[in-house]
Amino acid sequence: MKRLLAWLMSGVVLAGLLVTLLLPDAAFADDLRNEADDKIAARAGKVDLNNSSVRRFQQYPGMYPTLAGKIVLGGPYQSVDDVLSLDLSERQKELFQKYKDNFTVTPPAIALNEGFDRINDGQYR
Repeated sequence: MKRLLAWLMSGVVLAGLLVTLLLPDAAFADDLRNEADDKIAARAGKVDLNNSSVRRFQQYPGMYPTLAGKIVLGGPYQSVDDVLSLDLSERQKELFQKYKDNFTVTPPAIALNEGFDRINDGQYR
């Protein structure tokens, strides 16, 4: 009986090894990138004015939520300086100029701009 059980167990182990040889290789994270991942990587740590939500402006004192909302709703932009053509107060223009180097512009992506996600992307403190 012990010998039969040992044969059965070795058969199960051998079958498991054969199945692992026949299965495709594991997918790595580099292979699973999508459009949103590429956009996030392209902005290089800066806030993308065409593809970021209002919440991304929280790190800049004075911009969230009023000025950030105007910027998000005023796009799309061809350059960072296009924001200055919005209806902004002098204080808002000064504030934007102060943080201007922290922003970038990439072409808008539907994956990041669909619906109302730019106003409320569901991320809370």
